[in-house]
Amino acid sequence: MIEDIELETLINDVYEYYGFDFGSYSRASLKRRVNRIFKLDGFTHFHDFLSKVRYDHDYYKRIVDEITVNVTEMFRDPAFYQVVRNEILPVLGTKPFIRIWHAGCSTGEEVYSMAILLKEAGLLHKSLLYATDVNEKVLETAKKGIFPLRMMKEYSENYRDSGGQEDFTEYYIANYGIAKFNDELAQRMVFSQHNLVSDNSFNEFDLILCRNVLIYFDNDLQKRVINLFDQSLSLLGFLALGTKETLKYSIGPGKYKQLDKEKIWRKIK
Repeated sequence: MIEDIELETLINDVYEYYGFDFGSYSRASLKRRVNRIFKLDGFTHFHDFLSKVRYDHDYYKRIVDEITVNVTEMFRDPAFYQVVRNEILPVLGTKPFIRIWHAGCSTGEEVYSMAILLKEAGLLHKSLLYATDVNEKVLETAKKGIFPLRMMKEYSENYRDSGGQEDFTEYYIANYGIAKFNDELAQRMVFSQHNLVSDNSFNEFDLILCRNVLIYFDNDLQKRVINLFDQSLSLLGFLALGTKETLKYSIGPGKYKQLDKEKIWRKIK
């Protein structure tokens, strides 16, 4: 297992050689993920690992992919989607056009979940879902809308628990162990690489979702990202975070009102 000082060397070298900054990532989370790769790839000496990262660009990309990928699933935390379905979408439906940002979208399961909710609410035709991630590899997966067929039973149960009443199999075509989701959903999505660590706001949104991403960042970066979302959110828009994430220490009191039960806030001034 690598030492703390070795982790700092890795962070500095990645920044020096490639310009990618892991410096604001939570050290505990970063160390755990680097150790996993170190062990998985059979390294026994840190200098061999570091040399591989420095001089093998493809291996560097693998490191970034492995570290930045987040675990996701369709309709994760069904109670959250119940709130979106019953309380948020009726409000957004009064707008002439709806812009939604999935920040840190990973392989896209949550983006397709939102598209299904919008379709069932009769709002998909006037919505645009911006799905961004720092990880190019997961974006390519997300664009295809292809997920393992073995996951559909679980996703279908999540969908029903979130209040879904349609036949979930109508949303995808099953073939050779994969599920390909309907193009009608993907046509309302824009996928793009965006780095929450360094990139700026690029539009104004009615709903921003960034669930279980901030937990990988240190406190200063969390504040920066929350303020980026604040700049990107329209007045009376909604911000959704993960179950262990909060606005409490990043935004002054009175600017947002939290919805009951779930980690969703509305920008009230």
